[in-house]
Amino acid sequence: MAELDQQQAEQDLEKKIEETRLRFKNEFLQDSTDKYDSRDVDRLQKDDVLVEAYLTWRLFVVNDALKMIDESLQWRKEFGVNDLAESSIPRWMFETGAVFLHGYDKEGNKLFWFRVKLHIKDAKTIVDKKKYVAFWLERYAKKEPGMPLTVVFDMSESGLSNIDMEFVRYIISCFQVYYPKFLSKMIMVDMPWIMNAAWKIVKSWLSPEAINKLKFVSKTELLGFIDAEYLPAHMGGVDSFKYSYPPLPDDDFQTPICENGPIVSEDDTESKESEMESKEALESSFSSEVAVKPKKVNFLEDGLKAEENDKGDMSARTKGAKKPLTTFKGSLLDVSPAEELRFGSGENEKKCLIILSNVTKNKVAFKVRTTAPEKYRVKPSSSCCEPGAPVEIVVSLHGGSQASPQDRFLVMAAEMENPGSTQELAQFWKEVPKAKIMEHRLRCHVLQSVKTTVSPLRDSLIESGSSGQLDLETMIRQMMACNSRLEQRLNSSLWLQKVLTALVLVLMTLNLLCVYLVYSAQRTC
Repeated sequence: MAELDQQQAEQDLEKKIEETRLRFKNEFLQDSTDKYDSRDVDRLQKDDVLVEAYLTWRLFVVNDALKMIDESLQWRKEFGVNDLAESSIPRWMFETGAVFLHGYDKEGNKLFWFRVKLHIKDAKTIVDKKKYVAFWLERYAKKEPGMPLTVVFDMSESGLSNIDMEFVRYIISCFQVYYPKFLSKMIMVDMPWIMNAAWKIVKSWLSPEAINKLKFVSKTELLGFIDAEYLPAHMGGVDSFKYSYPPLPDDDFQTPICENGPIVSEDDTESKESEMESKEALESSFSSEVAVKPKKVNFLEDGLKAEENDKGDMSARTKGAKKPLTTFKGSLLDVSPAEELRFGSGENEKKCLIILSNVTKNKVAFKVRTTAPEKYRVKPSSSCCEPGAPVEIVVSLHGGSQASPQDRFLVMAAEMENPGSTQELAQFWKEVPKAKIMEHRLRCHVLQSVKTTVSPLRDSLIESGSSGQLDLETMIRQMMACNSRLEQRLNSSLWLQKVLTALVLVLMTLNLLCVYLVYSAQRTC
């Protein structure tokens, strides 16, 4: 029954997408072929995800989605978004560091920083500033397709001279119209009280859904949205990142782009294609078992290697890896281990094997995702299994990274007839129906290290790996939150005491005045 409902929903969505395209062609393109950039029109006709984003953002009302598409495509041509490059933006804008991408929030969304104190209202430069924002958004949209942003307005040391209502309205329009489904949340940090009136105006421009994404927080409350590792020192964090230009701060995008996403360098001889997909499927499936913080989910894909190369270096790759002891029996693949990968802090505990065995008569394509791609190397992370043949996948901790019980892995498999090049395999995964994909999830289990020294407290913090670090971070955050609450209570108590003192003084003054009036009246009589 659930599958039928899902199929019906997919069919309805396909009909909506086709209706949107057809109506856009008939109602908007007939008499205004030069109204839009032809590249945007072509993309709209070919990219289902883009049309779906407009429909979703407008609650699947085709008329509203068409108006949004029309306005968005006109804006893209007006600003020449497809051709924006560093050379088309004044250099001094990059040098100020007023706008940049860096770090992630607790939900795995990229952070888009606006340092408000560095913005000065100037009518002569407003167009260039708008193009500057469009440059960053378009750059991110191409490098991380489909992944939302969290906008952070750092309003520390800012004042009325830094508020440009036209510019703020433009930024809001970027997320409400020009880039649908792009905004995760908008965080205003340490907004001066003198700006309250200005932000009341801003709220009037927002839809109820957008207002729910607007968060006004103090520095201490900001830790509830962003971990200290991605916050600068003046916000109570420990991030040592310092913006500088040139080059652009490509902390996450250091390699070129191919059709299927950014290429992430693994070592001197290997490269992997990266695709961005929704994180919800992997994280939500564990929510009923273990409460974990949601993280950004992406998967790394190895190019298909020649068979003889795989055989040649397999023994070297698997050396020191833990052999699985349990097996999950799947419809397409048997997966070993059945439930968890076991990592420790020792050098011989930083590799694990995942063994996939094809139980079908056809070739089976597979790929492996992880919720912490910055910590783990998966080799191969995407390839195919011959009928009846096993494939050994090595999962290793990268550099000095430590495993965490919060980390997850997802093995996906689907039957395929003639897997070819890497591009064909990637295209296969884009086209294969979800109903034909087998999924199996693995947890990470952190082995406890043996403590041999006499200082149990010190050793527990140093030797317990990621769990010890996590406990220490949790304790620090709890202490900071407790201090914040105490400070607020103390401030409110002092404020109340001052108010009561003032009231007592007023009452005493009134009493003296009454006595004086009575005395004056008696003397007059």
